[in-house]
Amino acid sequence: MKRAAGRGPNINITQGEYAVSDHVGGVITTILGSCIATCIWDPVRNVGGMNHILVARSHTSMGVNDFAGVNAMELLINGLVRLGADRTRLNAKVFGGARMISGLSDIGNTNGAFITEFLEKEGIPCLGKSLGGTSARQIKFFPAEGRVMQRTVAGAPEVVAPPKAPERATRNDVELF
Repeated sequence: MKRAAGRGPNINITQGEYAVSDHVGGVITTILGSCIATCIWDPVRNVGGMNHILVARSHTSMGVNDFAGVNAMELLINGLVRLGADRTRLNAKVFGGARMISGLSDIGNTNGAFITEFLEKEGIPCLGKSLGGTSARQIKFFPAEGRVMQRTVAGAPEVVAPPKAPERATRNDVELF
C-alpha cells in the first residue's frame, strides 16, 4: 500500500493506494470491482481519506492472513492522525466487494467480510456501506464532509454467439455458368 502521488484538492487512487486530505471541497475518487475502498473521516477536524484494497485477506497453508488489509487500514488511519484527526472520532463508509466474474473465487465477499470485522474490532462506526453485488462502482469521497457519491457501472453485456450460417445445400458437383 502506498500513498497516492496527488496531494491537491482532487486525488484519484488506484489499487494499492490511499490518500488523505483536509481540502474543503476536495474529492478523492476510485473505481472498484471486487476491491474494497474504505472512506474514513473526522467530522470535527474535517479531514478524511480513502484506501483501495485489492486483496485484504488471503488464505495460506498457515491459515488466514490479514496483513495486507490491516496494513492498508493502519496507513490510512495514521495518515489521518498526522493531519490532526482524533482516532476516537473517526467514522467510516465502505464500498466494493463485487463478484465480477462468476465461476471464480469470491474475493469480493472475503474483502467485505474483512473490512466490516476490522471496523468493528477497532470501534470505528460504519455509517454506510455498499458491498457485494455484481457491478463495478465509481466512488467520489468528499473527505472534509464525509459525503460519498457512488455510481454503479453495469457489467459488460454477455457475448451472444452469432447465428450459425445456413448449411450449403449439397450439390452434384456440376457447376452451371
